[in-house]
Amino acid sequence: MKMRPIRNQHNGLGRHRAFTLIELLVVIAIIAILAALLLPALTRAKLKAQGVQCLSCHRQLALAWRMYSDDNRDQLLYASGDTLGYEPGVWMSGGMDFNGNNASNWDPSVDIYKSPMWPYCGKAVGIFKCPADHSYVTVNGVQKPRIRTMVMNLYLGGFNGTGGNGVFDTKTWRLFKKNSEMNQPDKIFVFLDEREDAINWGNFYTNMKGYPLLSAAGNPASYSLADMPGIYHGNACGFSFADNHAEIRKWKDPRTFPPMKYQSLIFDGSAETPSPRNADVAWLQDRATRPLK
Repeated sequence: MKMRPIRNQHNGLGRHRAFTLIELLVVIAIIAILAALLLPALTRAKLKAQGVQCLSCHRQLALAWRMYSDDNRDQLLYASGDTLGYEPGVWMSGGMDFNGNNASNWDPSVDIYKSPMWPYCGKAVGIFKCPADHSYVTVNGVQKPRIRTMVMNLYLGGFNGTGGNGVFDTKTWRLFKKNSEMNQPDKIFVFLDEREDAINWGNFYTNMKGYPLLSAAGNPASYSLADMPGIYHGNACGFSFADNHAEIRKWKDPRTFPPMKYQSLIFDGSAETPSPRNADVAWLQDRATRPLK
């Protein structure tokens, strides 16, 4: 009968060969290469997932906006008040910044719960914020996430039903006050993401100067950006429309998506940024309002 060899320290059959330093370095290099190859794919997957969630938020907001109108004789909410304080009929009061003493940044009871839309929102505070917005304020040494990214098209209701003392001319551009006034609701945006370094009031103003369909001033060289749209989804922005559909718009012109300045306001709406022949401005104009004929 053939005997099995006994493993011991002398016959060498029980020894385990160790990795050499070169072999370890090769393995580490392979892992690093694989990680570098996978990281862009993982980033794209994360952006896509956040985009899907953002679109869901937009649809819920647009539905709440429409339900309010249906229950109030077709009247639209105002995109803005004349002040940052609470005003009846305004979709959202308060202003955003990075001051921890400004509770509008982090406490939903200050503005969101007071919104006329709130009863139609299913108590979902999260729908007012893009999931890719990670801005915060520091309150008593504690970081608190800011609670709003979404803003409303200023041509929907305007400043308490007006053009805001010359912000835009209501004799030239249509100020929508009723849902039934929009004969192409799929072509008029209601809500959009705004950059965290630009969002302040609850409205988003699109300067219509240079709009091609207005022959008296149809000069794309005069385009400018007043408020700055969001860039959270790979230099793209979430929108919801008056027909309750939502979409992600990928910006084409680098002037529409300058680098973000995190945790600080650099676009405060006090001055406009010239952007001649910017195709993104033309896209916004074509979906903000219509000229009065």
